[in-house]
Amino acid sequence: MLEIAAWVVIFLASVIIHEVCHGLVADLLGDPTAKQAGRLTLNPLKHIDPFWTVIFPGLLFLSTQGRFAIGMAKPVPVDFSRLRYPKRDMIYVAASGPLANFVLALLMNVLWKFFPNPVWLYGIYFNLGIGLFNLIPIPPLDGSRILMGLMPLSLMRPYAQIERYGFLIILALYMTGILFSWIIPVMNMLCRILDIPQLGISY
Repeated sequence: MLEIAAWVVIFLASVIIHEVCHGLVADLLGDPTAKQAGRLTLNPLKHIDPFWTVIFPGLLFLSTQGRFAIGMAKPVPVDFSRLRYPKRDMIYVAASGPLANFVLALLMNVLWKFFPNPVWLYGIYFNLGIGLFNLIPIPPLDGSRILMGLMPLSLMRPYAQIERYGFLIILALYMTGILFSWIIPVMNMLCRILDIPQLGISY
C-alpha cells in the first residue's frame, strides 16, 4: 500500500511539474495566462484531468499488466499570441514540459543508484515515457508545438487544424499498438544509457 501511495505521488508530481514548467516559461516569455488562471501551483486539484490523468494511464496500466503507464495533467492555458516572439517562443514553451520530465528521470536515477527502491525505478520509467509521449508530433502534444514553431506559416495553419482530431489519432495509435512500437524501443535505449533495467515489453 505504501508503494502504491509513493507511485501516485511521483505520478502526480511528474505530470504537474510538466505543466507548471510550460506555464512558467510562457510567463517568462511574455504570456501570463497560466499565472492569471492560477495554474502555476503544485496543488493537484488545479491540474487533474479525468481522461489524461485517470482514464488514459489506467488503460495503459491494465493493457500492459502493470508494466507500463503514462499520463498527463490538464494542459495549462497558453496564449501564444502574447509571447514576445510567438513562433520562436512556442518552441521553448512546448519543449519545457518534456525537458522537465527528462530532468526528473535523471534525478530519480541518482536516487535509484544510492537507494535502489523500485519506486524510483518506476518514476524513471514514467518520466521517460511521458517525455517521449509528449514529443510525438500530433496536435495538441508538445511535439506538434515544437514542429509548428519550425514550420513556415503556410504549413503551420493546416497542420494546426489536425488538433480537432488529435484525441482520436492518439487513441487509434494506442489501440493498434503503434504508440508502444515507437515509445518502448526508445525508452529501452534510454534505459541502457542510464544503466537501469529495461522494460519487459518488446515491439
